[in-house]
Amino acid sequence: METTWPILTILTFLPMIGVVFLLLIRGDDDVVIRNSRNVALWVSGFTFVMSLFVLFNFDPAVAGYQFEDRGIWLALDGIGYHMGVDGISMPFVVLTTLLTPLAILASWKSVTLRVREYMIAFMLLETLMIGTFCALDMVLFYLFFEAVLIPMFLIIGIWGGMRRVYASFKFFLYTLAGSVLMLVAMLYMATTAQTTDIPLLQEFAFSPAAQTWLFLAFFASFAVKVPMWPVHTWLPDAHVEAPTAGSMILAGILLKMGGYGFLRFSLPMFPEASVYFAPMIFSLSVVAVIYTSLVALAQTDMKKMIAYSSVAHMGFVTIGIFTMTEQGIAGAMFQMISHGLVSAALFFAVGVVYDRLHTREIDAYGGVADSMPRYAAFFMLMMLASVGLPGTSGFVGEFLVLVGAWQSSTLLAFLTATGLILGATYMLWLYRRVVFGRAEKEEVIAMTPLEGREMLIFAPLTVLVLWYGIFPGGLLDTMQPAIATILGHVADAADAMGTQ
Repeated sequence: METTWPILTILTFLPMIGVVFLLLIRGDDDVVIRNSRNVALWVSGFTFVMSLFVLFNFDPAVAGYQFEDRGIWLALDGIGYHMGVDGISMPFVVLTTLLTPLAILASWKSVTLRVREYMIAFMLLETLMIGTFCALDMVLFYLFFEAVLIPMFLIIGIWGGMRRVYASFKFFLYTLAGSVLMLVAMLYMATTAQTTDIPLLQEFAFSPAAQTWLFLAFFASFAVKVPMWPVHTWLPDAHVEAPTAGSMILAGILLKMGGYGFLRFSLPMFPEASVYFAPMIFSLSVVAVIYTSLVALAQTDMKKMIAYSSVAHMGFVTIGIFTMTEQGIAGAMFQMISHGLVSAALFFAVGVVYDRLHTREIDAYGGVADSMPRYAAFFMLMMLASVGLPGTSGFVGEFLVLVGAWQSSTLLAFLTATGLILGATYMLWLYRRVVFGRAEKEEVIAMTPLEGREMLIFAPLTVLVLWYGIFPGGLLDTMQPAIATILGHVADAADAMGTQ
């Protein structure tokens, strides 16, 4: 779909208007704090409303890119400004614009230090995240993709916990190191194909030998971002030290950039290499599903347990993508959207009780349902969605991934399914220890019920988790044409490999 006005450019850079307003705020500390919160919330809220225009006007029957916006950017051949969305990227854009105002609301009372600078970091982060999913020029994508590290590095490093500096540098160095190889690969691709336009590169036939090295270079970046085992160790540290809102965005959006990169670059541009390396991906992903689930069982910190569960759930995603089946890829996409909603809600649930008791140790709780019954209900729903209960969004994605895995290998499907059992074990154990039982500790008995602001954050996430669990067809229909296009590239590559 071509538009007469650059809706995606407006949507991407609208949060930067909020940055300008935040920089202009003057007054005493109380005025600055109050106005900074209000500006960030209103601008991010309006950005979400703008994204609904894209959602409601998106044509799910079209396989190509829609709302395209082109312009002259760099005075170099083949490098231009190109924005657009398809059935793969559009859901991530809407998810980003939804979670950002919820994350700002989650910070309303917990962040009191340098509030204006904190909100500026979030506004900048939103622009970069939306830009990553909308960019259709490889150089533009790389700038957005890498620049995301900067505001998240600051959010963790300034507003995080006791070991925030260590965690922020570990996060930054891990993710940056992998991306250096991707940059080298991009330079080769631009030189060989004489363009950096992503749709054109998806149609360009790189040689099988070149695909092997290009795939590995991109894999180095995307595997860290997912993160895949064994380059996942930065994630638990980053989650534990990040503020609640930082964890919501990190788990809800940033982890999905790796999976999105596989779908946007690896499968369509390097299909022969993707087929060749699929067994390696399966092996690493199965280890991630089983090993990190077992590690999660041993955790005593609620946030670290949920962080390890995220690695296991993203293992489902990479398995689904590289089954290279319609059900597997659709399940991986659905799992990413569902995990974005559920993990954001779970990290917020931890933040809610942390704000009251200032500890994340599981043994410090018990009997929370007595003092916070509504919280117990919200937490229960998100916990059950995390383990894939039928009727929740978590079930749809995991079921489709298992169907795709079964088509590839029964052993792969069996090993992947063990993650469901282990996931149910550690999540039910967590819920029983925190929520059930008799409240015996005085500080737990004194915990105040959910505030209206906190219920406002839980409400849309709850509705969407149930809606997509009961009516998944709308989201699946949106993805299907784009998935069919990706599978067309893979099928052509498989035929070419079969004739060699």
